[in-house]
Amino acid sequence: QYLVMEFLEGAGMNSLLIARDEVLEGRRVEFIRQLAEAIAFVHEKGFLHRDICPRNLILAGDGESLKLIDFGLTVPATKPFMAPGNRTGTPNYMAPELVRRYATDHRLDVFSFGVTAYEMCTFELPWVRGVDGMAAMTHNLPPTDIRKYCPKIHPILARAIHSCIEPDRARRCASMQDFLQVIRSVATFEES
Repeated sequence: QYLVMEFLEGAGMNSLLIARDEVLEGRRVEFIRQLAEAIAFVHEKGFLHRDICPRNLILAGDGESLKLIDFGLTVPATKPFMAPGNRTGTPNYMAPELVRRYATDHRLDVFSFGVTAYEMCTFELPWVRGVDGMAAMTHNLPPTDIRKYCPKIHPILARAIHSCIEPDRARRCASMQDFLQVIRSVATFEES
């Protein structure tokens, strides 16, 4: 048996963020939209990615296509796999319910997406960055307003990203499709 995979030649989003690379300028909305579409597709196929973070994004060699990678923690979106206790992922991007080992659903990916989108816009995290799992314990607190780092961010995009990083799962953006619907009219990172 063998597995054929697309060869991706390009930069990791994590590296681009660390370097504050100018490749993001003028393209943030498109990259955020592409990531949201990729996660929506994973969810539509009945799976949870469980590790959405910049380290698992590759900007393909064409400089236009953002690819979601590393499906090593992906599980079916079924009760046994969403039961309390399975805490896996990257701590700085983990949803509060995952950190506290509560039952999960697709909204844990929505949360991680929101943290990633926030970082793609600001080069910062909404909470204190940590080197271990302890930083994730603060994800139940209100996040830093994205406008602190990006005062001119399009207000619809700002609200949409904040709805994804809502600590209370019941108040969080319900799905990636909902997020895409909210930002459908956003063409540029800053409001014109």
